[in-house]
Amino acid sequence: MTIIDTHLHIIDLNALRYPWLDEFEPLRRDFGYEIYAREAIRCGVSDVLHMEVDVAAEAIESENAYIERIAQQKATLLRGAISACRPESADFPAFLDRQSSNTFIKGYRRVLHTQPDEMSESALFRANIAKLGPANLPFDLCVLPHQLDKAIALADLAPGVQFVLDHCGVPAVKDRAEHPWRKKITQLSKRPNVAVKISGVVAYADGESWTPADLKPFVEHAIESFGWDRVVWGSDWPVCTLTASLSTWVAATHALLAGCSRDETERLLCGNARRIWRL
Repeated sequence: MTIIDTHLHIIDLNALRYPWLDEFEPLRRDFGYEIYAREAIRCGVSDVLHMEVDVAAEAIESENAYIERIAQQKATLLRGAISACRPESADFPAFLDRQSSNTFIKGYRRVLHTQPDEMSESALFRANIAKLGPANLPFDLCVLPHQLDKAIALADLAPGVQFVLDHCGVPAVKDRAEHPWRKKITQLSKRPNVAVKISGVVAYADGESWTPADLKPFVEHAIESFGWDRVVWGSDWPVCTLTASLSTWVAATHALLAGCSRDETERLLCGNARRIWRL
């Protein structure tokens, strides 16, 4: 069965500046498209969305152009990019206008777990996020469990925007800490304009000893809460390599989906992504 990977990060330290990597040595090196694609094709991945890598603010549009150049190469898997953005800025509407004619841009993300919680609560941030509704552009929510209330607030205040919760809300898999994450996921799932991405959870497992059984309570609860029409899959490569290769994460995903119907599996692995990002 074909797989759409909705969460690939390409890192090129010579081309772009990633301030956060200065303090995160495990990923502070190049992770190129060719290395990813070689393994992804063997795993059954047919289509890929690039996810912004929290580049320096002044490099956002350069990152988009860089990824689009890779996508223009022959036989590429790349079908679009989820761009970084700064909704907290008064310049956001002008930025959105500049991107509006570029069909390669499929959505937007602002990493929130590295920012003060108050940022997403500002009137400017919320007004700017609401502008994504008329543009039919999804917004990926990247928050920690204690910030899920902030995600709920954004979903309620911008009902016309399609939100996608990254990494199942970043549960503490290694610590097996299901609470209060479990309750907050249930609450967030009641917002019909939110989907959940089964991505990255393997990166939060114990890199020495994890098994699919360690991931299962979190993945199962996310799927049960949101339902089969609001779940998508992503590799979160190369972040997933902190605990597993891409091949291992794909294999674990198939193990977690064992017993599900072909239709359910197809919706999670590719069907819903085609609809949400108009692929």
